[in-house]
Amino acid sequence: MIMKRILFFGSLLTLGTLAHAQTDVIQGVMRGKDFGVTYMLPQSVLNIEATVTKTQYIPGEFAKYANRYLRLDNVSSTPSEYYELTKVDVVPIGIPNSEQTYFIKMKDKTVAPLVELTQEGIIKTINMPRSAVSNNTSSTPVIINNTRTINPRDFLTEEILMANSTAKMAELVAREIYSIRESKNALIRGQADFMPQDGNQMKMMIDELNAQEASLMSMFIGTNINEAQVYSIKVMPRDIEKEVVFRFSKKLGLVPNNDLGGEPIYISIKDLKSVALPEDNGKKKVDGIAYNVPGKALVVLNKGNQTIFKSEIPLSQFGSTEYLAPALFNKNSTIKVEFNPATGGLIKIEREDHK
Repeated sequence: MIMKRILFFGSLLTLGTLAHAQTDVIQGVMRGKDFGVTYMLPQSVLNIEATVTKTQYIPGEFAKYANRYLRLDNVSSTPSEYYELTKVDVVPIGIPNSEQTYFIKMKDKTVAPLVELTQEGIIKTINMPRSAVSNNTSSTPVIINNTRTINPRDFLTEEILMANSTAKMAELVAREIYSIRESKNALIRGQADFMPQDGNQMKMMIDELNAQEASLMSMFIGTNINEAQVYSIKVMPRDIEKEVVFRFSKKLGLVPNNDLGGEPIYISIKDLKSVALPEDNGKKKVDGIAYNVPGKALVVLNKGNQTIFKSEIPLSQFGSTEYLAPALFNKNSTIKVEFNPATGGLIKIEREDHK
């Protein structure tokens, strides 16, 4: 099954510009008739993107003559199919953390800043238009098909097509291949009857001859059809030492972690203790705009003795929560803030003074 990544773009809540008074932030949901903005901080989830390439081999119609006319050994005349694990990447994504829900309350004669949330209610920016927000995401290739579209029969001469047997056709196609190779050698040595005028023309002529040769060769050696599928496996971060996250089989492709028909792929996650966590006595004051200071984790994926992925990744679970002081949001300046929707951390904060 081909997995697609869905990108959610946050909706803008335009609530006016900053006025004279400051705003209060309350942990929890909207209270009574208070007017403001409810937002959440994200909880980080590891998204493992595994690219599996399926290769389907289709034998050439002259496969059994490959050795006789082209001296090619080990050319199979039997169709086959196999899978390869060609790429593995791990990126953090954010899901709403209901335990970190906050409410920006407006006092009398006060309006809140321009706040942008993701579709799931995670805070994304403050006082920044969409065009100013950095885009750190990239589209995931869902399917890649490397099949050649050139039909080798387009290059067959009348003599080849009129041959009275498959063996004779194979012999004449082989001669055509040798003729193309001779033409390329003549061009390269400067001995062709019609030499190109410049380097670009030379390249175009050689590229065309290479395409013809490859197309005709496929009638002997066959064709590989490659199709890449991207699978997404999500893991909730915690300290893990070599747990099976999924399995892989050359015959079946990617299979669940409980399918013993595949070789296990292990994941290890280690909290690097990169953030000094303050003691939680339950009395920490909620004051200002909440954001996360993500900690780092070492994430490693192994296939047997081979390390196929290793990186330090920021995660909200291994960090702490801090607050932007309310005093920043005043009549004298506009504070622009961008948050990372995957971790809740600050990407950048700018101050624009009012003249």
